[in-house]
Amino acid sequence: MEAIWAKPPKEVTDETHTAFYKFLANAFDEPLDVLHYRADAPLEIKALFYIPSFHSEKHGMGRMEPGVSLYSRKVLIEAKSPDILPDWLRFVKGVVDSEDLPLSISREKAQDSVLIGKLRKAVTRKFIAHLTKMSKKDPAKYKGEFYREYAYFLKEGVCQDYEFQDQLSKLLYFETSKTMNGELSSLEDYLSRCTPEQKEIYYLCAPSRELAMESPYLEAFEKAGREVIFVFTPIDDFVMANLKKFEGRDIVTAEKSDLDLGETKDSDEQGKESGNVTEKLTNEEAADFCKWFQKILPDKVMSCKATTRLSSSPAVVTNNESGAMRRMMRMVDTVEAGLDSNPLQKQQVEINPNHPIIAGINSIREKEPTLAKVCAEQIYDNCLVAAGLLDDGRSMLPRLNDILLSVVKGASRDLPITPPAEEVETHTEQIDDIPATPQAEEKETSTTEK
Repeated sequence: MEAIWAKPPKEVTDETHTAFYKFLANAFDEPLDVLHYRADAPLEIKALFYIPSFHSEKHGMGRMEPGVSLYSRKVLIEAKSPDILPDWLRFVKGVVDSEDLPLSISREKAQDSVLIGKLRKAVTRKFIAHLTKMSKKDPAKYKGEFYREYAYFLKEGVCQDYEFQDQLSKLLYFETSKTMNGELSSLEDYLSRCTPEQKEIYYLCAPSRELAMESPYLEAFEKAGREVIFVFTPIDDFVMANLKKFEGRDIVTAEKSDLDLGETKDSDEQGKESGNVTEKLTNEEAADFCKWFQKILPDKVMSCKATTRLSSSPAVVTNNESGAMRRMMRMVDTVEAGLDSNPLQKQQVEINPNHPIIAGINSIREKEPTLAKVCAEQIYDNCLVAAGLLDDGRSMLPRLNDILLSVVKGASRDLPITPPAEEVETHTEQIDDIPATPQAEEKETSTTEK
């Protein structure tokens, strides 16, 4: 094949690029995009990069090898060199040719590692700039084709390549609480919709958008009118933890305690506006309930306090470890089955004193202490489920059966006593069989004569 990377980019046709890509990558598809450029500074570079239409790692084919070969003056120095592009760009296929590289006699490696480092930075920076240009000029292609296929690699770069972390963070897209289902928004777009007084970027990790929208952690942000970024995979959660900041604003989880969301409507005020005023706990009753809740669950609850962040949920756990990260760690756990190398720590619980479940448990905790304790344990497990921290839901089954049994027994006592339908029919038949009185017979006779 001809060394088309040495030609001026405008002289190479799309058909030539397609043929060279199939030869270079041993592929049968057409490239999704092409980057062909020349540069004189900081090094003399002729580079040709192809983005395949798909990658093989998602099909369980194992980790891909580097796909870019190093040349000097059209002479192959190293095929599929791991030194030209960072590992997170291993999906890229292509050629880099530089005449500034001094060669060893064996031509297996370049002698000057400093020059290789400069070359690596230059081509990586250029490729990221190319992706940025694509996201601005052709967002449909970037989000619909490239990002859908290669988002994982960009997120891997954010977590590994701290030198280019800021540039890569601008290429990330997520769903948010204010976008439509499937609609992606960048962090820059998110900030453009924020109010000036908002100093933090909020995100919530959930398995799906539906579960994120129903999460109790979202309630406070809906009351405050704040937008929340939704992340659905463990690597997304890991990306947010690694970024920490974007454009000077801290990135924090929605599960954080003591959120400063400005003025929000108290759940009691919302209840009055909607006409749904329910029994609630006073401040003293809420404090006593929290002490009791922590006392009956000493091995599970580190602290308990009342909160105004909730409206339709009875309680949440805050400042907890990431549920997604916990599940990922358990997947790679090599400890023998039956032994837990990562036991769940005690949790900080925040209760909603205006919720009828909390008020109901508070009213029965002295009259029915056993039932109240069972309900409190279920409330705690519900919090773990909402946070994604419950390792095995089967642990709740005996308790749920006890609660259902209590409900059924209570409902049975409250039902009015009515005779079965068969007894009613029999009773009616008996009434029909009773002989008529003489007065009734006389009335019947007179009516017939008339």
